[in-house]
Amino acid sequence: MDNVLAARALMGVSLGFHIIYATIGVGLPLMLMIAEGIALRTGQELYHQMARRWIRPAAVLFAIGAVSGTILSFELGFLWPRFMEFSGPMIGLPFWMEGYAFFTEAIFLALYLYGAARLSRKALFLCTIPMAVAAAASAVFVISANSWMNTPSGFTLEAGSLANVSPLKAMANPAWAHQAVHGTVAAYVATCFAMAGVYALALLRGKASEYNRKALTLSLAVGTIFLPFMLISGDWASAFLAKHEKAKLAAAESHFKTMSGAPLTIGGWPDLEAERVRFGIEIPYALSLLAHRDPFAEVTGLDAFPPDQRPDPRLVHPFFTLMVGGFFIMAAAAVAFWWRLWRGKGIPETKNLMRLILIASPFGLIALESGWLVTEFGRQPWVVMDIMKVSEGATPNEGIGIVFFIFMAVYAALTAGLFKTLMRRGPERIEATQEGRRVDD
Repeated sequence: MDNVLAARALMGVSLGFHIIYATIGVGLPLMLMIAEGIALRTGQELYHQMARRWIRPAAVLFAIGAVSGTILSFELGFLWPRFMEFSGPMIGLPFWMEGYAFFTEAIFLALYLYGAARLSRKALFLCTIPMAVAAAASAVFVISANSWMNTPSGFTLEAGSLANVSPLKAMANPAWAHQAVHGTVAAYVATCFAMAGVYALALLRGKASEYNRKALTLSLAVGTIFLPFMLISGDWASAFLAKHEKAKLAAAESHFKTMSGAPLTIGGWPDLEAERVRFGIEIPYALSLLAHRDPFAEVTGLDAFPPDQRPDPRLVHPFFTLMVGGFFIMAAAAVAFWWRLWRGKGIPETKNLMRLILIASPFGLIALESGWLVTEFGRQPWVVMDIMKVSEGATPNEGIGIVFFIFMAVYAALTAGLFKTLMRRGPERIEATQEGRRVDD
């Protein structure tokens, strides 16, 4: 296996798994905070029980995310030494800040996890606030490093060497705002719908307890609240791409030729030779309208870039379609649930609706992974946009292919262990009801 291809494959697999762990690790602390807040305000013990059950997968995901994140830090130096030598002064600050956020979350996670018998309900709730904030901050700081690769800033090049380095300007690069907002909101949506799928499956299996019904409703409520923000931030990102990352937008939309009044193509397969999308659905003027808020505006196509600097739309467009499609599948499930709830007298539990929620439940994670692939494939052939190509940043060493297959086995084992741990029903102790006694969950 070619060393560049092997380095990309190993880094891609590692990040693909880590994103799943980290996404739920960002979303679960928010759900803990909301559940504990509801329990504290209303006195409903059921919501406290939800939080105490959710802390177990949150702790497991935090641990596995820490392991996979540590592996990634070593891989950056091992697989991409030239990239790190160049970019280290710029992206070192957000990684350093992420470390502080990580340890802050760890401290309050431990307090919440082991302090149930000693801390008051109010203190437990207060522990969840820095947990949720620190988890989101970790995502925001890491996203800064990725966004810098798309819109590098905070330095100048003088005779090929770095000069006038400003880590703060690099961290606050032009793409950071929309990527951080969109990525964090997507993590919340993905987590909530994944949780909703768990409870929909329980109801389908006949476990129609009050706990499952309320947990399903709470998960869908939080997910539905964040869905519009996911759409708004996605539109913000598209408008940004139209001005600052034109090649990526052209590849995502399979827009081959620069033109005014550009159509939006839904689905289909890009044909590079014919420079058209086969089997796609075109909406006239829609791309110009979405990108520039003007149906007759000019949208830059792939023909505006040298052939060796064009992202491959066959890699970008399908994942972009999957990302957008995932949003609408989740939106359809949410609308169906709230419509049935509004029309009925209680939480709807019809099998068809539960099946729809179950089908929609993984699409948050699918959309998030697809969005990451759009970002990465859409930047090709650059690792640092317009400055360093992927082939220039990768290690020249050989033999990475063997490491790739070893890490594939490691991540498969980690994931299998994660699901085994989450699915095992052990005797978890939770704080009792108003009577003050201890009960088994």
